[in-house]
Order: sequence, then C-alpha cells, then structure tokens
Amino acid sequence: MQIDLAGRTALVTGSTQGIGLAIATTLASAGARVAINGRSAESVARAVAAVRAEVPAADVVDAPADVTTADGVAALVAALPDVDVLVNNLGIFEAVPALDISDDEWRRYFDVNVLSAVRLIRTFLPGMTARGWGRVIDIASDSAVVIPREMIHYGTSKTALLAVSRGFAKEAAGTGVTVNSVIAGPTHTGGVEDFVYQLVDRDLPWDDAQREFMRLHRPQSLLGRLIEPEEIAHLVAYLASPLASATTGAAVRVDGGYVDSILP
Repeated sequence: MQIDLAGRTALVTGSTQGIGLAIATTLASAGARVAINGRSAESVARAVAAVRAEVPAADVVDAPADVTTADGVAALVAALPDVDVLVNNLGIFEAVPALDISDDEWRRYFDVNVLSAVRLIRTFLPGMTARGWGRVIDIASDSAVVIPREMIHYGTSKTALLAVSRGFAKEAAGTGVTVNSVIAGPTHTGGVEDFVYQLVDRDLPWDDAQREFMRLHRPQSLLGRLIEPEEIAHLVAYLASPLASATTGAAVRVDGGYVDSILP
C-alpha cells in the first residue's frame, strides 16, 4: 500500500513545529505540494528549510499568515487560492484552574481552536467540491472526549471541533470531498514538554518527567508513553490520500488507547 499525493496541494496550519511540522513533512514525502503556515515569516522559513532537509525533493511553499483573523485568511488565499488537502492543525493549550478561566480566555480558545478552522473550511471547501476531490482534516484531541480538569476551555474547544468536522462532512456529502477529525493523544512536542513540567517536578530528567506525567495525569493510556508527532502524521497522510475515500464524517483516534472506549 503506497500513499501518493502527487499533484495535490496541501495546507497545514500551525506547521512551523511539533505535530504540524511532522504532518507537513510526511505529506511532502508522499509527493504533495505543501504550504507551511505560521504567524511569522521567519518561523515559516525555518520550517520550510527543515522540511527540505528531511525531504530534499519536497515542493514546499511559504504561507505566513495569522489564520485566526479574516484579514490573515484573505492574505493567505491571495497567495494560495486553491487547496486540495486542508489540515487544520493550529491550536493553543495551557493548564489553568477551571475557576480562573476568564471570559476573554474562553473566547480566545474558541477563536483560535474552532473559528479559525471554520473560516478556512468555508474558504476552501467550495473549490474542493467544484473539482470533485478534496480532504479536510481537523486535528482534535483526546481532551475533546475526556475533558481535562486542568484545561476545560481547551477540551471544550476540541469537542466543538469534532462537531464542526461532522457538520461539514454532511455539507460535502456526495461531492468526492471527505471531512474528518483526528483525535490525537498526549504527544511529545516542545509545547507539551512545557506543559508536563507545569504539572510535575521540573528537576526530573525528561524521560522520568514524562513517565511521571503519564502515571499521574494520563493513567488511562495503554501506550504508557507520549506519542511521537510522526505517529500522528502517518494517520493524517492516510486520511489525506485516495486510499481513505470511504472515510468521512469520522473522528479517528491515534491516542495510544487513552480514550477508554471501544468506539471512536
């Protein structure tokens, strides 16, 4: 089984590091033309160089823009009018006591984690349906299903993203375009390292710290370790490919067995 995305253009939001960068690299290795997105031109340029170092023949496009704003999306579309594969990866998270989350923070999490995806789907879905082929993949989280006590605003925003994916899949029904979400489990990224050290002893070496974090705060995980970004990217590449033509409206898990359910 070979994943071939030659001739397809993919946009991965928030792809200058972590899961987004791993997804961009994996899609590029499958032959897609990949647009790297971040808020600053400098961070995007570094990510583009990283992808080309990993995949020397990669067709990579700089796409700096703040996709949390309508003006940012308009600027992005001016440079990248057509997209075949849209991966809404951009997201923010932080541990905050439930009663300390302000109205402004609730709004910010909805704007970044939900509305940015809605805006981009609304922008690119019509072109996909007109061409009769396309993929929309929203990166959600196990926190959408198992709401974490320490960041319920984040979990709630990811729950909303699952609903967004299902709803737009219905809008795209019968067009050749699929819309799915990926429920990513606890993943090893720079941002997550900071998050882990908010909750465990900062003096612990990283391997010990992550094991302590999983033991204390994610004991449901069957994997017993943090997931590597490339493991998320492999599932995204499959969903982006023609091989996943019968999968739509789904919330597909790559969570290390964290969500205690036999259903997605």
